[in-house]
Amino acid sequence: MANLILVQLRGWGNVQLYQPGNLIVKEGQVVIVEHDRGTDYGQVISPKNGHCTECNTKEQPKRIIRIAREGDLKQIEDNRLKAKEAFASCEKRIQEHKLDMKLVRAEYSFDRSKMIFYFTAEGRVDFRDLVKDLAKVFKARIELRQIGVRDEARLFGGYGSCGRELCCRKFLKDFEPVTIKMAKEEGLPLNPPKISGLCGRLMCCLSYEYETYKILAKGLPREGEHLHTAQGKGKVISVNVFKRSASVLLEDGGLIEVSYKDKEYAR
Repeated sequence: MANLILVQLRGWGNVQLYQPGNLIVKEGQVVIVEHDRGTDYGQVISPKNGHCTECNTKEQPKRIIRIAREGDLKQIEDNRLKAKEAFASCEKRIQEHKLDMKLVRAEYSFDRSKMIFYFTAEGRVDFRDLVKDLAKVFKARIELRQIGVRDEARLFGGYGSCGRELCCRKFLKDFEPVTIKMAKEEGLPLNPPKISGLCGRLMCCLSYEYETYKILAKGLPREGEHLHTAQGKGKVISVNVFKRSASVLLEDGGLIEVSYKDKEYAR
């Protein structure tokens, strides 16, 4: 399997694997890549070459053409300015066509052969006539891409309650399903504002932390469970999976902490 590098397209878009060839790239570098019948740009997320375990698809990973030069960076900035103008133009045409959709972002590919317009909507939108109008105006291939609220949060970015940059913006490649069961298993308060991200959905970190919590919780009792300890019988009132310990309320009213790091207690 070829050595591959993770690149996030256009600063916030899809994270894809690319072949670096003989190039040595660093994290955070902007690179010019082959993409979708043309060229595009992206930022290196993982500079360490490694064997890809997720590339069992028929499509061959595309190539990193070069590390962005000064002229490339200028063109990228010019594209961003032109995309702002295109955004305003597209919004106007959406109103003319009376389409029930909210435009979120406009982007040019690096070589300006393609324009992507991102939008949100409650349901499906018939935007075929809009695409025809936009193609005539911009003389480029037009793609209108409907996104969800999680994608919108990834697009605009921000900081979570943990104080770190949003995972969806920083490194997440795909959105995994997140369920309320995960929050319960992790012992979190089932208070929507506390377990929801900026997008209003359950926090993505619940999903990829879940497996770790299951491993750490293996062999630990559950809240409400009755135990036999060296100090007598008692009931588990709380569990700390990181310390691998349980707080137990004894029948005589005493409160003890039972450790599961080195030994086990009969239940």
